[in-house]
Amino acid sequence: MCDDEHVRASEQPGTASDHPVGPSDGTDADDDTPKEACGVFGVYAPGQPVAHLTYLGLYALQHRGQESAGMAVSNGETLMVQKDMGLVAHVSADIKLASLRGHLAIGHTRYSTTGSSTWRNAQPVFRATAEAQFALGHNGNLVNTEALAEDQGMLPGTVTSDTDLVAEMLATEMAAAGPRSDERELEHALVRVLPRLEGAFSFVLMDEGHVIGVRDPNGFRPLCLGKLDHGWVLASETPALDVVGAHFVRELEPGEMVIIDATGYRSIRPFDQERIDPKLCLFEFVYFARPDSQLYGRSVHHARVKMGERLAEQAPVDADLVMGVPESGIAAAEGYARQSGIPFGQGLVKNRYIGRTFIAPTQELRALGVRMKLNPLRDNIAGKRLVVVDDSIVRGTTTRAMVKMLREAGAREVHLRISSPPYKWPCFYGMDTGTRGELLAANLTVDEIRDYVDADTISYLTLDRLLEATGAVNAGFCDACLTGEYPIEVPVNLRKAVLEVDAVERDENGTPVRRESTPGAPALATGDSLFPADDAAARRA
Repeated sequence: MCDDEHVRASEQPGTASDHPVGPSDGTDADDDTPKEACGVFGVYAPGQPVAHLTYLGLYALQHRGQESAGMAVSNGETLMVQKDMGLVAHVSADIKLASLRGHLAIGHTRYSTTGSSTWRNAQPVFRATAEAQFALGHNGNLVNTEALAEDQGMLPGTVTSDTDLVAEMLATEMAAAGPRSDERELEHALVRVLPRLEGAFSFVLMDEGHVIGVRDPNGFRPLCLGKLDHGWVLASETPALDVVGAHFVRELEPGEMVIIDATGYRSIRPFDQERIDPKLCLFEFVYFARPDSQLYGRSVHHARVKMGERLAEQAPVDADLVMGVPESGIAAAEGYARQSGIPFGQGLVKNRYIGRTFIAPTQELRALGVRMKLNPLRDNIAGKRLVVVDDSIVRGTTTRAMVKMLREAGAREVHLRISSPPYKWPCFYGMDTGTRGELLAANLTVDEIRDYVDADTISYLTLDRLLEATGAVNAGFCDACLTGEYPIEVPVNLRKAVLEVDAVERDENGTPVRRESTPGAPALATGDSLFPADDAAARRA
């Protein structure tokens, strides 16, 4: 189904660095933070430079993915796709934006969850049939990827990511529909394919004349709609609307599909109503989303300040200075200081020019990784009793190194305050963390974690206080990484490279092995891999 001759890449495919995890793997100084899947952007704006608008929108979403970036632009007749490995600025340096002329576009910035970090898996993905062309960008992670590939009769290696798989399914549906009866083939194909998908997905898609946004029935990942003076915008987060001058209209609802064209936008619901169960990832509030984002109609920054205030009420301590770990711990630290009356100050300086892709080849250099990212303000912390506020602890390696750094800089006491509960369970819905064996809180008690990181005290915000801080207690959240209660059943062998040839599990005869899904939390031992209707059914909102 793929016609790659229509894809114009800025560079030839190359091999990108892998992103291993765990204390022995030498990941970067963000090792203790979860990694999000992706950011997506779409714009329909005749007469405006949509490639430039997409570039600006992706820049505002860079925090959601730093492995690859790309965009697709349509002039009404042809789709042009540009993508490459690296940050948005790197990729765009090789893209002549002025040459990408059209009136609609989509864009994507990626962190991989299904499919390795390679040029082939960069997005948007492209497909062409005899009748139409389309491009697709995806934020999230499907949990039934392997089963879908088998149902499609695909040989291992035919597609290499869940996004690639969805594109192939759509192309198959469009080809089977035969010659064009109208210009809504992509919309019709989506209505037939979407109910078969399980997991987390916020899609942006486009064909020659439409931009489409889709959110899964649980709404795991955010997606919002904005209005330009003469057009419309879709984006993972509201700051991407702000940067292009769009006015926020609303968040797409779980299970909603929005189609944008010359007539404005339409909304349909391709999923059965019983599947609609809002479960926005709670870590969007804790860590992923920018502080200037709006989620569930609430300010993310305000929620993080409230988390800090609740922490101060829950775990007070006699100290001289409250400091936050840059960047996502700053707002909670402000809240802790405000509620406790302890002065707020800066204790660590972050080098913003060290990206998440840094991997050190030796243990000595790995030990210096945190110092490349963070450096203490000795005059501010020497002789002080510190309250150090952070959003989460995943593996503990960075936290341990940071505490050591603060003590070497003269801190008299270090009291850790974490604005979320202990992170105990792997995520399968678009968040890249580690195996259960790598998650510190899954293997150690709170007291043991305190001893491991060498803090004087440590306290995690309780789940009820965290939910209260969001201001959206009853809106619906996924907290599986904190509780082990998974909203959607997960295959026990779900892994990141599930579709790649070398990753396929086979029996003694070389036949691919299919594992059955189990409800609730999968049983993961130390070292296990985590990585992981027809048209009549659609109705107007």
